[in-house]
Amino acid sequence: MLASGVAMTWALEAQRRLADEWDVAADVWSVTSWTELAREATRCERAALRRPGEAAPVPHVRQVLEGRTGPVVAVSDWMRAVPDQIAPWIPGDWSALGTDGFGLSDTRHALRRHFLVDAGSIVVQVLRRLAATGQVAPEVAAEAATRYRLDDPHFFPVGVSAGGDT
Repeated sequence: MLASGVAMTWALEAQRRLADEWDVAADVWSVTSWTELAREATRCERAALRRPGEAAPVPHVRQVLEGRTGPVVAVSDWMRAVPDQIAPWIPGDWSALGTDGFGLSDTRHALRRHFLVDAGSIVVQVLRRLAATGQVAPEVAAEAATRYRLDDPHFFPVGVSAGGDT
């Protein structure tokens, strides 16, 4: 999982749930700037275009993710278009979760559930992508969606922090 800003709290909670409840190990990477990663990757592409006979520079994001197994799920409190900036340089399966939309008022947790960027939603997305690549049974993601009540924007388990509220 790649996460930025307040989404880091949700990704870390998702990592814990994946391990504890679904026996799935997941790494969490902090992205300090989706845009800077995209700019650096674009510079690498431009350098390769200018000097086609030379070894092409490899973007940092590709270097660190190359050879890792499993899908890459990006999570941001911004629109999905923000993390999607780096999609062309991600090896393997890619998906992004973000807060696409406008004009909605509610509690922070309800909004994060509405946009499906809370920890439960991240868990389900990781399990969905693992199912799509044959690494878990499709029923696992469906079970998680039911357990975390993804269809209920106001569901919030007692004793669990939404994170990023300060």
